[in-house]
Amino acid sequence: MKVLTVVGARPQFIKAAPTGKALRAAGHQDFLVHTGQHYDDAMSEVFFRELEIPRPDVNLEIGSGSHGLQTGKMLMGLEEVIQQEKPHWVLVYGDTNSTLAAALAACKLQVPLAHVEAGLRSFNRAMPEEHNRVLTDHCSDLLLCPTQAAVDNLATENIKAGVHLVGDVMADAFAFAGERAHRVSRVIEQLGLAEKNYLLATVHRAENTNDLNRLKGILGAFDQVEDTIVFPVHPRTRKILQDIQYAPAPNVRLIDPVPYLDMVRLQQAARLIVTDSGGVQKEAYWASVPCITLRDETEWVETVQSGWNTLVGAGQQQIVEAIQTFQAPADHPSLYGDGNAAQRCVTLLESTTS
Repeated sequence: MKVLTVVGARPQFIKAAPTGKALRAAGHQDFLVHTGQHYDDAMSEVFFRELEIPRPDVNLEIGSGSHGLQTGKMLMGLEEVIQQEKPHWVLVYGDTNSTLAAALAACKLQVPLAHVEAGLRSFNRAMPEEHNRVLTDHCSDLLLCPTQAAVDNLATENIKAGVHLVGDVMADAFAFAGERAHRVSRVIEQLGLAEKNYLLATVHRAENTNDLNRLKGILGAFDQVEDTIVFPVHPRTRKILQDIQYAPAPNVRLIDPVPYLDMVRLQQAARLIVTDSGGVQKEAYWASVPCITLRDETEWVETVQSGWNTLVGAGQQQIVEAIQTFQAPADHPSLYGDGNAAQRCVTLLESTTS
């Protein structure tokens, strides 16, 4: 079986690692296409090295650009690669422009499409990612869902054929990375940090970075609290911070993006994580670290229902209050599967290959 896997952004590299490993272990060909959506070393190359992912067979090197320009270039490039390689499946992950472009290319060329993380919904149509999720799911032949809520969301949209609850492949990846990060990463020592004595923050979603009122509320909260805040800054976010001439308070440490294992180690050792990332919400949960989410909704509702994650939006005082008072409960139920989601995905690809 030949599977053409499309990745383009940090979260997809993480998700593709265990699934690709399972495909290769079963004797299948995992033809890896990197769109180049994330393209510098810190956001791309390092993930291939640390997660032991083979070099991409094709890199389209699309780079950044507007949603339409980026997606259009990806669609053109992917269509050509799919026609040349003639895979049994096109496999996509998540909700990026790379995901949507690959879904459209596969659908138009009538090549079966499998979507890992199918069925997730924020129900916020202002998010570009929400449109990418919905459109990809409606193009897909095999919908590999991480949660029962995702299965239910698809049923509400009358998508029932090809839907399977497999668990979350990021849980598989984090189990591998968590143990390795604790053993080999020295980022805590390099930054002069103490365990459970700092906050880790990430801010990159367009709803927060493109809306200056929201962004200033977040930054104002960071500056107002007394805790040390370690803030690895996404390249796009850094440009906006430079444009608005943000001068952080002494407690806010802006650093460049870090390698994945260092990021996992920073998560493990933080007292609290403050983020607008979907993946980081889950990684915080698996690291047993309370999470404050800088959004008004989340696709990962189970983390909120468990009491380990709280949604605060972007209001300065709400964020400050949450940082000062939020505590997680003693109970920490197992969420998102048993670490075997990748193998379930491969088994389903095998069983439904024509």
